[in-house]
Amino acid sequence: MPSAQAPLVRRSRGAAALAALLACTLGLGACEYQYDDGFTPASSTPPAGTATDAALPQDPGRNRPVSGAELDRWMAEVLPETEGQVFQTRSGLLDAGETRHETTTQLPSGTYALTLVCRSTRRVSFTVRDSETTLVDLSLRCGTPRVNVVQLAADAVLRIRVESRAPANYAYRVSRI
Repeated sequence: MPSAQAPLVRRSRGAAALAALLACTLGLGACEYQYDDGFTPASSTPPAGTATDAALPQDPGRNRPVSGAELDRWMAEVLPETEGQVFQTRSGLLDAGETRHETTTQLPSGTYALTLVCRSTRRVSFTVRDSETTLVDLSLRCGTPRVNVVQLAADAVLRIRVESRAPANYAYRVSRI
């Protein structure tokens, strides 16, 4: 036979849960979230001496490929001087749909940093292989250099393939760590 207290316990638990829910709902309703979005309400005036920075639009030409002296300046900017021993640095211009194949000089065994960078409105694909293995295979979002560390167990010549579906600049550096 069920106890007479069971319905009371259930009701009191239900009432407690309802009271907690009601308290939370009313409590959150009283909260107000404020943030500084850079805009001043029409009714208030900004304090003297306060300046706001306007959002500057991005340069629409920053991803457009360049040539000649501009290509040299871009390469110097994205591949600054390094302290390691540099074996090869190259850059170039690709037409839409073009694939470029290059090789490095003979590299002695050791650890190398392969710095890859591009400039285009689309991604550029880089594939770096030694005689047996693919060391790097990536589709790079242009604008951010990518450094890949590779270990060569024996002397090797690297084959570098660069391709793009849109006009692009590419640059890479092979340096010993």
